[in-house]
Amino acid sequence: MASYVTFEVPEEIQNKALEAVEAARETGKIKKGANEATKAIERGVAQLVIIGSDVEPAEIVMHLGPLCDEKQIPYVFIKQQNDVGAACGLEVGSAAAAIVKPGKAKDLIDSIATQITSLRA
Repeated sequence: MASYVTFEVPEEIQNKALEAVEAARETGKIKKGANEATKAIERGVAQLVIIGSDVEPAEIVMHLGPLCDEKQIPYVFIKQQNDVGAACGLEVGSAAAAIVKPGKAKDLIDSIATQITSLRA
């Protein structure tokens, strides 16, 4: 497990988060990549952030968890950045992604946020 991964996310929640990103990509709006995700978090518009657990160098995404905590935005660690990229509709991996407008993924995001909160408690 990478040094920036602060809690273990069960496979089921990881899959739900990826599904939410795909749904938001089609019916809402997402931001792809660590830089765009950082901007969305700082502006307070991110609804859910997903972060790859296998990002090298770790410095690329290290700041995202603490930033999400500060802004009270739920975030999930996904085992492989290739899965994050695929959910974003990319052919390459993506270090992170943020759902800005949930679209049809709203209920899924709410459910994930609740599960993450209880996971980290």
